[in-house]
Amino acid sequence: MPQLRALTMPKWGIEMTEGTLAGWSVQPGQSFAKGDVLALIETDKITNEVDAEFPATLARVLVEEGETVSVGTMLAVFSEGDASADEVDAFLSGQGVTVAPRSIEAPAPATTSTDAAPANTAPRITVPADLAISPAARERAMDRNLDPATIAGSGRNGRVTLQDVDQALTGPASIGTGDSVDITVKTGQYDHVYASPLAKRLAVTHGIELGNVKGTGARGRICKADVLERVAISEPPAAEQESPAPRPQAAVASSADGDREVVPMSAMRKAIARQLTLSKSTIPHFYLRNAARVDALMAMREAAKRATGAAPSVNDYLLRAVALALQSHRDVNVQVHGDEIHRFADSDIAIAVATDKGLITPILRAAQTKSVAAIAAESKALAARAREGRLTADEFRGGSFSLSNLGMFGIAQFDAIINPPQGAILAVGAVQNETFHVDHALVHAKRIHLSLSCDHRAIDGAVGARFLAELTRLIESPAELTA
Repeated sequence: MPQLRALTMPKWGIEMTEGTLAGWSVQPGQSFAKGDVLALIETDKITNEVDAEFPATLARVLVEEGETVSVGTMLAVFSEGDASADEVDAFLSGQGVTVAPRSIEAPAPATTSTDAAPANTAPRITVPADLAISPAARERAMDRNLDPATIAGSGRNGRVTLQDVDQALTGPASIGTGDSVDITVKTGQYDHVYASPLAKRLAVTHGIELGNVKGTGARGRICKADVLERVAISEPPAAEQESPAPRPQAAVASSADGDREVVPMSAMRKAIARQLTLSKSTIPHFYLRNAARVDALMAMREAAKRATGAAPSVNDYLLRAVALALQSHRDVNVQVHGDEIHRFADSDIAIAVATDKGLITPILRAAQTKSVAAIAAESKALAARAREGRLTADEFRGGSFSLSNLGMFGIAQFDAIINPPQGAILAVGAVQNETFHVDHALVHAKRIHLSLSCDHRAIDGAVGARFLAELTRLIESPAELTA
């Protein structure tokens, strides 16, 4: 008796309510081993691979590629052993899943003694003992006088299964006139290329040569964003195409002022909108601003670069400074949950990363225990996984504080919106040469502007001010960051 199991839409994180099946990596009837990739699931934050937890066979697919379903919805049925279509139907019925009726042969009309046809006297076929075939499939083939040696087995090592025999007996379904068309995306040509399965399928679909694509993922892996960027470059604008295909999720409406493009929000953009609307409408924000001199920090970074050929970014030093300042001011290292304030021992800092789908904030865990070099390596890896949508739920859920840096875009100063349930977020501007007064004298130096957004329900002005003062001191005394 085969053991049947269900694969359901997983729940990655408390806020996940639905997911999109981006693609299947195995086909119905195909066997797989423990650890094999079964499918790609896309949420509003990430695209993750679903790995097999045990060896089995994909008995039936219930959700096709591109479909979006709720968490807990059954996606497929696995079989440990050969399972017939009737057994799968019975399993699904027992799980409360409606089974579509399958076409079956109509029973032959009953015969009477006067019009009975001669019995079928054809000899029963003999199945070789050494043929790789399941016992149930052997019995069915012998009953129906079908030679199983002519059937291509879909089981492990080419074993003929009961489903193979039933399919051979049923024959190909008639789907209309004309030649059949294979629409399966073949990615075998890229088996030697270090790229995600989704990136390979996109490359085949759009005719992109992956050998010419530079991967921006972890360890140089080619990801979805890399292929889409090449597609955008290689494909002509819609106006230049002879028969432009309609763009999904986009519509162009005519207005009196000219054409406009109406683009529905993606699932990730909707999640960002909900989160930020909740933050601004329910959290009493107040802002504390300051400027820190970074001449000494920049000199230290240049010295490290001359000595080793590479150096952490300014943002990496700032992350280290924030982590240490949070240890001195735990009243800022908090989350707010209703009427409770949760203080944290570790500085778990969320780093704002811009992706092609929107903003995501991977978490640098226990940053106070890491050197600047370790912070640089880990934050770079987190940002890469965020951009290719491959963060795990634990890597972007939670956090006790956020840092958002727009200095690389030349932004001098800005205020950030708190990421609930965190109690504060630091906004960092670009390094600028400035002239300012110090003790009645003009001073010319490099400075960055800092803006601390605080949740007034948990953090008072004096508490936030002391934290910002300590952070400024650490930035202006960078030797403590490398101690």
